[in-house]
Amino acid sequence: MDAFPDYSEYDAVGLAELVAARKVQPGELIEAAIAQIDATNDSINAVIRTRFEQARDEATHPPGGVFSGVPILIKDLIVDAGEPVSFGSVLLRDFVGETTSTFMERVRGAGFIELGRTNTPEFGLLPITEPVLSGPTRNPWSLEHSPGGSSGGAAAAVAAGMVPLAQGSDGGGSIRIPASNCGLFGLKPSRGRNPRSPADSSDYLSVELSVSRSVRDSAAMLDAVAGAAPGDHYVAPDPNGPYLSDAARDPEALTIAFSIHDFRGNRVHPQVEAAILETVALLESLGHRVIEDAPSIDGEAMSYAFLDVWAGLAASVFKVVLDIASQRSSVRSMRSTIGDYATMKAIAKIDSREFGLPALEPFTWSLARRSMRQRPADLLASQTTLQEIAHVTGSFLESVDVFLTPVLGSPPLRIGAIDQTQPWDDLVEMLFRYVAFTPLANFSGLPAMSVPLAWSPSGLPIGSHFLGRYGDEATLLMLAGQLERARPWAGHRPDAVATP
Repeated sequence: MDAFPDYSEYDAVGLAELVAARKVQPGELIEAAIAQIDATNDSINAVIRTRFEQARDEATHPPGGVFSGVPILIKDLIVDAGEPVSFGSVLLRDFVGETTSTFMERVRGAGFIELGRTNTPEFGLLPITEPVLSGPTRNPWSLEHSPGGSSGGAAAAVAAGMVPLAQGSDGGGSIRIPASNCGLFGLKPSRGRNPRSPADSSDYLSVELSVSRSVRDSAAMLDAVAGAAPGDHYVAPDPNGPYLSDAARDPEALTIAFSIHDFRGNRVHPQVEAAILETVALLESLGHRVIEDAPSIDGEAMSYAFLDVWAGLAASVFKVVLDIASQRSSVRSMRSTIGDYATMKAIAKIDSREFGLPALEPFTWSLARRSMRQRPADLLASQTTLQEIAHVTGSFLESVDVFLTPVLGSPPLRIGAIDQTQPWDDLVEMLFRYVAFTPLANFSGLPAMSVPLAWSPSGLPIGSHFLGRYGDEATLLMLAGQLERARPWAGHRPDAVATP
C-alpha cells in the first residue's frame, strides 16, 4: 500500500478524522510513518525496536476508537505481554513482558497502532537519553544536542515527524524535559488521573501520557486513557467535560505567578530567562495578570529529599530486576545465599562477561547504593519534607491560578554533557541545576506542562513550564490552547534530519 503523502502535515486528531471520513486508509498512515522512521532514525536513534509487519497486519483490521488507525511509538519502559522491553538496561536486553498495563490496554482501545519502541535512559532515571544498551538519541533540532529524558526517544521521534505523538511517562520531568528540548507540547497529568496498574513498585511519582505536536492531541489522548484502575492508590477528581473541548476554548483572565530563579536561589541561563520573560509578555498581551512570585520553598532541602526518594525508586527497581535476572540458570541459586545488593553485583559481573558491556550503569548503581545505606527513618523524613513542600505549594496555588517557571536551568545540553562517571557530588550538583523545576509536580501530584514558545538564538527550543492546581488539567489545557493559537508552533520544524 502507498504512503499518505501529506502525513506530516496532520496531528493525530487530524489523521483520525481522515480515517473516520474514509479519506485515507490506516495502511497508508502506517506506510508513511515507516518511511519517515526509515529516513530519519539513522540520524537520531529514537526508535530502538520496530514491529512494522505486525503494524501492517493490524492496519488491515484497524481497531475502533477515537484514534483508529493512527500510528504511535511506545517508550521502552512500559510492559506489554509478549512484547520485548529492555527498560534501557543491558541486563534486561532480552526481557519479554508477561503482563499488559491498563494504560497500554487503553492506548490500544483508543485505536492506536504501535510501530515500535523508543529509546530511554536506564530505568528512566536520567534527564538525558544516552543508555549504554542502545546509544544516545540525538535532538532533531541539533544532532550534537540531547533531546533530554527520560522520554527522549519519544520526543525526538515526534520532532522528526515519525509520528504525531508518542507515549511517554514522567516521574521527575520525563515528559516535560524532552518536550522542552524538542519544541513539543508535554503534559504531566495529576497523580491518579491515569491508571498505574499493574505496578511493580509503589511509585507515586510517575504518570503516563504523551509528547505531541499539538495541544489537542495530548488533550484527546488524556480523554482516551484517563481514569484510575481498580486498586490504584490515588484517584483524581472527575473532569467537568472532555479535555479536547478545554483545549479549544480560551480561559478567563488568569492570575499567573512566575519566577526566573530556581528554588535554591540560582538564576537560570540567560537564554532561558529571556524565554520566560518573552512568555510573560505574551501572557500579559492575552489579558492575564502576571506577577513575579513563588512559593516559599527550601530548595536545598527539597533537592536532597527528592534525591533520596529517587534513590529509593532505583532500589525498588533493583529488586524487580533481581527477580527477573535470577531466573537465569547461571545465577538462580545466588539469591538464597547472599543479600540482594551483593547478588545483583554478582549477576552484573556474570552478565558483563557474557555480553561485553556493563550490565548496569554507574548512576543506577550509585542511586541504589545511596538508598541501601539509608535507614527507613531517613526515607520517611525525606518524604515528610516533600509533603510539607507540597502543602506550601498547594496553598500558594490558592492565591494564583498557575505558576510559571522555566522547564530547565539551561537550553538543551550537548550529548555527553552529563557524565555518569564524574565525581558523585559534581554530578548531583549538575542535575540539581539542570532539573530544578520539574520534580515539584511529581512529588506534589500536581498537573504541569511544557509549552514550546521560544527558541534560542542558535535555534534550540526552550519550553515554558506551567504548574496548575491538583486535578485541574482543564485550566492548563485551556491556557495551552490559547497560547498555541496566539503563537502557533506546529509549522516550526527542525531541519537537522532528512525527510523521505
